[in-house]
Amino acid sequence: MLARAILKAMKSFPAIVVTGPRQSGKTTLLKMLFSTTHRFVTLEDPDIRIRAKEDPLHFLEQYKPPVIIDEIQYVPELLSYIKTRIDQKRKPGQWLFTGSQNFTLMQGISQSLAGRVAVLSLLPFSFSERTGQGDLTKAIPDWLRETNPQRECEDRTAISEVILRGSYPEIASKKSVDRQLWCGSYISTYLERDVRNLAQIGDLSQFERFLKLCATRTGQLLHLSDLAKEIGISVPTIKRWISLLETGYQIFLLYPYYKNVGKRLVKSPKLYFNDTALASYLLGVHDRETLLKSPNFGNLFETFIITDIWKRFLHFGQMPSLYYLRTRDGLEVDLVIEFGQKLFLFEIKGMMTILPKHASSLLRISNDLKLSIESSTVISLTSENFQIRNGIYNYNWKNILGS
Repeated sequence: MLARAILKAMKSFPAIVVTGPRQSGKTTLLKMLFSTTHRFVTLEDPDIRIRAKEDPLHFLEQYKPPVIIDEIQYVPELLSYIKTRIDQKRKPGQWLFTGSQNFTLMQGISQSLAGRVAVLSLLPFSFSERTGQGDLTKAIPDWLRETNPQRECEDRTAISEVILRGSYPEIASKKSVDRQLWCGSYISTYLERDVRNLAQIGDLSQFERFLKLCATRTGQLLHLSDLAKEIGISVPTIKRWISLLETGYQIFLLYPYYKNVGKRLVKSPKLYFNDTALASYLLGVHDRETLLKSPNFGNLFETFIITDIWKRFLHFGQMPSLYYLRTRDGLEVDLVIEFGQKLFLFEIKGMMTILPKHASSLLRISNDLKLSIESSTVISLTSENFQIRNGIYNYNWKNILGS
């Protein structure tokens, strides 16, 4: 889906950066789209990186636009020189970059290329992209409003497979790839390369413990003080580490909806791992039977749904307005999407038996916010779609994500 946003940006921006976590397919996507029109150079190559650092002008003479520069965050000082060249010849679509370490990358872009670059995010596959189900060109408003309760998704992928294999292209699309080996290697690479490069963290084993504790809290409220106590470090350090995971696309924070609700709200964000394969690996869940019996199954299912919807927005080049809602008197809605001054409400239930009581929060908030709500939906594991009560529908998860 992101290809459409890239091609659109190519018509008006001199530079485009595709950012996202390692192994999400950034380089593959740009090569697929522009291999015949743009030269390619990667700064992951140590020799090329050294040349770019020591003699940036010669490097840019050697790799003239149109060009794809892979992993630009390794030599952010190049961006100042590229700015000069863009200002001398402002032609759309000449400079394409990829970058994994979002904080470092965005700092350099905001200082050097503001107003000259389109920033797009590529996360691992969404369910639709992974399976080829649904209309991948369908715009967000159409997707939100055109879900049909009579439509049945034909894909037979089991939820256990989706959660355990996750969404990264290599592990999700190739069953021959050993899941535990891949996840272990990914985490080791992330700790050794990204974390050590981005932050002054002396004890990586302590950070790895923090990462595992975050996995145990996926789909739950983020309490910084609890994490700090459990690891034995300060709250400011925990804040910095959470920011590190967020800007590196390892976690996603969902903040509470706050408008037009006349009750006292819970203010803490909810934490979600961006990939359920990595989260389940860190939890020690490695097979279907263990997953389905795990007390973490519901949270992993919710994590999968929330992050998949987040991807749909980002891959259309849009910044989503996603929230959750929870009041101190017990009212809770798992996902609130604000779009076009309307609210789309979702309750996420990792179960096959859905009863009217499971829509009680949706019904109560619908009464509070009548004029704002466009639809209220339960997403579950049921085999069929059906109306629960008063215009509130239950959908099998595939009919939401695969539409």
